[in-house]
Amino acid sequence: MLKLIECPRDAMQGLHDFIPTEVKTAYINQLLKVGYHTIDFGSFVSPKAIPQLKDTAEVLDGLELDGTSELLAIVANKRGADDACNFDEIAYLGYPFSISETFQQRNTNASIEESLTRVEEIQNRCIQHDKKLVVYISMAFGNPYGDAWDLEVAANWSRRLSADLGIEILALSDTIGVSNREIITDLFTGLIQELPSVEFGAHLHSTPDSVLEKVSAVYEAGCRRFDGAIKGFGGCPMAADDLTGNMPTEGMKAYFDANKIGTNLDENEFQIAMQQALQVFPL
Repeated sequence: MLKLIECPRDAMQGLHDFIPTEVKTAYINQLLKVGYHTIDFGSFVSPKAIPQLKDTAEVLDGLELDGTSELLAIVANKRGADDACNFDEIAYLGYPFSISETFQQRNTNASIEESLTRVEEIQNRCIQHDKKLVVYISMAFGNPYGDAWDLEVAANWSRRLSADLGIEILALSDTIGVSNREIITDLFTGLIQELPSVEFGAHLHSTPDSVLEKVSAVYEAGCRRFDGAIKGFGGCPMAADDLTGNMPTEGMKAYFDANKIGTNLDENEFQIAMQQALQVFPL
């Protein structure tokens, strides 16, 4: 079954001007009407690191949840996991695990080995509170820092997280938009075949001209979990000064619709969300 994850959190987090809480809440409430599998709606991280999302708890309090879409929140350590676990409404916690040592330090102020300990702690909290942990394999397709990378590096970390820590959902993440059809095909095909108990997801960033290439490659490789953001808004503020946007949901949807692949999205509510996004995000 195709799972579409809409990521307003990722779309918002790098913006300098603070989006009022009521505007965030109204937008996410509209997204909840569309029919996504999951909404990546906020994060429990230091407000000094990501000031845009300091109001995640307040946003959550204003959401109109009907059980159709699940909620996911990003955390960077045990304290954030503890905060998120206070809310029964949150079904998934997400942790950004970079296989680039440089980026892991930039993103979570921890080494890769320290991050393994954090993943274990967060996984334990998830088990205790009946939540699922999504580990994002950040920089899975390369990095700009000169850190060692090839397909085997990405595959080895996926194996280790699955075998040693029991992670059941791994989202291969192209933080800076460097993936292409060949790399996507090789990495997803190999890992999906080797680790059949793991649900693999695609969290890709992209320029507009490479959306079709990427979404088709991911789907044809057997992945059925896709992250995106309406209009491709967002990007990782820790990775670069010039943000490479998220995969635009409407671009992925166009591919699925053209190929008669069911998305379970309400077309009317989706179009309303598209229009509302223009009021939330600066062009």
